[in-house]
Amino acid sequence: MQPLPRLIIATRNSHKSAEIRAMIGDRFEVVDATAFPDFPEIEETGTTFLENARLKAEGISSRVAGWVLSDDSGLEVDALGGAPGVWSSSFGGEEGNHAKNNARLLAEMAGKADRGARFRCTMVLARDGAEVANFSGAVEGRLVEALHGAGGFGYDPLFIPEGFDRTFAELGDDIKNSLSHRSRALQQVVVFLNAQEIK
Repeated sequence: MQPLPRLIIATRNSHKSAEIRAMIGDRFEVVDATAFPDFPEIEETGTTFLENARLKAEGISSRVAGWVLSDDSGLEVDALGGAPGVWSSSFGGEEGNHAKNNARLLAEMAGKADRGARFRCTMVLARDGAEVANFSGAVEGRLVEALHGAGGFGYDPLFIPEGFDRTFAELGDDIKNSLSHRSRALQQVVVFLNAQEIK
């Protein structure tokens, strides 16, 4: 039996790679950057999701054979002029500290009537150090005024997707993965890869 082609996710974020692994199906062996301890951290110096995703995909794919998929994603809040955007993971002052990020968001949104927001995700596929294609997905919704739910990660306890009355953290992984910004971008990735001669 021939081994599955490998898809390398350019992240060390276990939540993110688990979501992608669950959505990508069984056509690929999905691994992330934790499988390559010698890989350097790619500095995200871009000012857009696409720039950051491209930096990661091209940086990792220049060091390893096969397909590399990266994403950059975050929360855009209308009342905050699109912030936190590309700085979503460090909005609270400490990279990856979800509690601090959520606390700052709640403070910034206190008293604001416009609760509109969206999660946006941009993905880049690369091979041999060069971008091959990019994809984008978004899910519209609104912010609540207090944390609700224990599931998910990041801003999930504060975000209710359009058409629902519960936060991503309350809806559970199956529902979230079916409609999230990441799943919408990833569906396009899967269609693209299925059209290629994968090896």
